[in-house]
Amino acid sequence: MPRSIWTGAISFGLVNVPVKLYSAVSKKSVRFHQLHDKDGVRIQQKRVCPADGEEVAYENIVKGYEITPDQYVVIEPGELEALEPRKTKTIDIEDFVDLDDIDPIFYDHPYYLMPGTGAAKPYKLLVDAMEEAGKVGIARVVIRQKEQLVALRPADGALAMSTMNFADEVVDPDRFDEKPDAEVETSKRELDMAKQLIDSLSSDWEPDKYRDTYRERVLELIEQKAEGKEIAVQPVEEPQPVPDLMAALEASVKAARQDKSKSDGGGDSKKKSPAKKSGARTKAKA
Repeated sequence: MPRSIWTGAISFGLVNVPVKLYSAVSKKSVRFHQLHDKDGVRIQQKRVCPADGEEVAYENIVKGYEITPDQYVVIEPGELEALEPRKTKTIDIEDFVDLDDIDPIFYDHPYYLMPGTGAAKPYKLLVDAMEEAGKVGIARVVIRQKEQLVALRPADGALAMSTMNFADEVVDPDRFDEKPDAEVETSKRELDMAKQLIDSLSSDWEPDKYRDTYRERVLELIEQKAEGKEIAVQPVEEPQPVPDLMAALEASVKAARQDKSKSDGGGDSKKKSPAKKSGARTKAKA
């Protein structure tokens, strides 16, 4: 049973809706420890001063911000505490915006907001109203002494909340030297063929069919080595350059159609064009 990590209330206008916050994801990465290769003992991390080589106790460590190379401004804990955002128990909705107006690049970590004690009716009212309006609530909330910009949206009868990146944290593509040259032109034939390839690979969003195959292979490797089995290292295949763009597109379209025909049982099943509503939902879950 998941445990709530924060309790408070959603505030919009003069309405307060008590809620509990739960993480919406459970990461399943494979974690390794650092060991000494000679005896297999786990390595300890120590804080050592390079000036005298002595280990530094935690209580003797202060925060410093580097202003020039090797020049720091020391900040005391009390000075930071004085600047911390006011601790509140409310998610203050400032604006309601259209879902399609938010680029997924602004989303950070997903959560669920569940109704608190006695809040079932106002919670349901807020979910239904936002769903019918097609709006996302943009709010601010303080979690773990840090003010977060968040987006609230209805999701299958519940409220999902995603922390967001601030605008000045998102890198503009124009800052990259490798950004594609706007003067590069593509022909209509190439564009039509690329659209055919996209159409051939288009399908409904089924999240369960995508798995972390690398994590599965790592766990399988660990299990085999734990059993004492020999592991054969597979050669790495380097991607081959595409000599002819049109030929590659045509071959890709043909292969995609053959794969789809096999997956459909060889029948001439109708292609499903992605609906606009489905696209918006996919964008919201990104």
